[in-house]
Amino acid sequence: MVTALLLLGLSALFAPSMSYSCYGDISALQAPTISCTAVRAQDCGLAALRRTVEADVIRLRRYEVPIKRVARRLCLDPALIAAIISQESRAGLLLDNGWDQGRQRYGLMQIDRRYYQPFGMWDSEEHINQCSSMLVAGINEVRARHPAWSWDQQLRGGICTYHARAGNLQIYDEDPCSRDNNYVNSVIRRAQYLKRNGF
Repeated sequence: MVTALLLLGLSALFAPSMSYSCYGDISALQAPTISCTAVRAQDCGLAALRRTVEADVIRLRRYEVPIKRVARRLCLDPALIAAIISQESRAGLLLDNGWDQGRQRYGLMQIDRRYYQPFGMWDSEEHINQCSSMLVAGINEVRARHPAWSWDQQLRGGICTYHARAGNLQIYDEDPCSRDNNYVNSVIRRAQYLKRNGF
């Protein structure tokens, strides 16, 4: 009986992420190809993005269990949480003792200490939970502001809000999260890859 319950618990933990995603299907989102410019020559295009996320998967594996626990608790797709970790900090590769180079943003998901008090250690489940809760709040804020949008549009808007704060969100068709319009598309592409690889 104990063995059966243990197996059931493990199967729930590692079940496909769609079973507990309440915010649309990340696999169905469209993400235009990241454009190549002189400024972005090092990280543009699908091939470069794929190389980056393939390298990040190795580091992300050590956080897979807490990511999936947080995802289940918040009804998020774990691939989306993992994608933001990959986008924001390269799963810790870009950090110095948890901090970005300017020492303003902290942790795997890069919470900005100018606006929020970070919880927990930089690579802890508590940190992942705090930032993922902020993502959920962003999605819900976009839903409230734009109830006529589709779930996919609201999800895109929520990803943008996580990065740029809701006050900057004006339109759907373009990504107002960054000057080169690539943040949301990069997160979506990373999440789609990670979803196909066990997240």
